[in-house]
Amino acid sequence: MKFQGFPEAALIFYEGLEADNSKTYWTAHKPVYDEQVRAPMQALLDDLEPEFGAAKLYRPFRDVRFSKDKTPYKSAVAASVGQYYVQLTADGLMVGGGIYHTAPDQVVRLRRAVDDDVQGAQLERLVADLRGRKWSVDGERLATKPRGFSADHPRIDLLRYKSMIAFQHWEPAVWLHTAKAGTRVRDAWRELGDITAWLSAHVGPSSEQRRR
Repeated sequence: MKFQGFPEAALIFYEGLEADNSKTYWTAHKPVYDEQVRAPMQALLDDLEPEFGAAKLYRPFRDVRFSKDKTPYKSAVAASVGQYYVQLTADGLMVGGGIYHTAPDQVVRLRRAVDDDVQGAQLERLVADLRGRKWSVDGERLATKPRGFSADHPRIDLLRYKSMIAFQHWEPAVWLHTAKAGTRVRDAWRELGDITAWLSAHVGPSSEQRRR
């Protein structure tokens, strides 16, 4: 199946799920999810696989074991491959990249690299460039300076980060229902290539238990 965009029915499905997040709604609309939501997302991932690799399509069911929110279904269809991420909701399409969750050893490496005059300055330029192209760069971060660093460090703002992601969100428009949506995702992930490469080189995966 060639990706031809996300149908209007996919957005309507999630509008309904937000209004009635119940097994009754899900069961009655399961064919819509399979045909109008999951199938187009899988087709998009198949189109992107030759360049970015095989992606993980996330399950539609929420893990409510440790959450006060007991609604059973996610109000989005989402997938990731490596550091890249894509998500569709009733509000439109979101793309992103970076390290979403970090373990302590990754935080140590991130701060060590940011502190370095060469590596840290490179990240500073990458973040500024993305923000200049209307990307949001965010992540988990401290409200104050991290221990062991001076408050007047030239990159103190970056040192506060414990994780880092760059993302863009597009509201629903005609192009979302066409193959142009795939082109937008591909181009966006390519734009994130430099910062994801930096994070891979200087932070990398963790051998420790991830924090929840």
